[in-house]
Amino acid sequence: MIRSATSKDIESVVAIYNQAISAGFQTAFTELQSVEERKAWFNEHLDSRYPIFVYMTDEKIVGWFSIAPYRSGRAALRFTVEISYFIDSAYQGRGIGSSLLTYGIRACKDLGYKTALAIILDKNTASIKMMEKFGFRKWAELPGVADFDGVECGHVYYGLNLVK
Repeated sequence: MIRSATSKDIESVVAIYNQAISAGFQTAFTELQSVEERKAWFNEHLDSRYPIFVYMTDEKIVGWFSIAPYRSGRAALRFTVEISYFIDSAYQGRGIGSSLLTYGIRACKDLGYKTALAIILDKNTASIKMMEKFGFRKWAELPGVADFDGVECGHVYYGLNLVK
């Protein structure tokens, strides 16, 4: 089941995000995040045009998908959003990411967005493959912009036109 996140979901969302940080090369954060550190970000997504959706299995949150403004405050970019998704490591490979992307892309369209971007570390080949599976194409590359204790990697921008 997929539903909109509520304020009660923040601990689970942060725990899943921290798994991605610990795994490396899935997010540019290198230090685990506390619930307190993520509270403002999380609250901005509640009851907004930029929701978080959670995937539930056996009454447990095992994945999430967020829609965020791209370059917030720049009116010309108001129809473009950045999407992100993360799956609990114990539940990966079960189609949860695909379900969240299907649901999230539909939500982007329903909210009137025209373009979705996924900004991915180039070493995260699993997410790159997932984006390509859903029709996203590589639109830009920023080589060597991230440094993980001396290991450099780039950011790649994958985009999807939502109105075609």
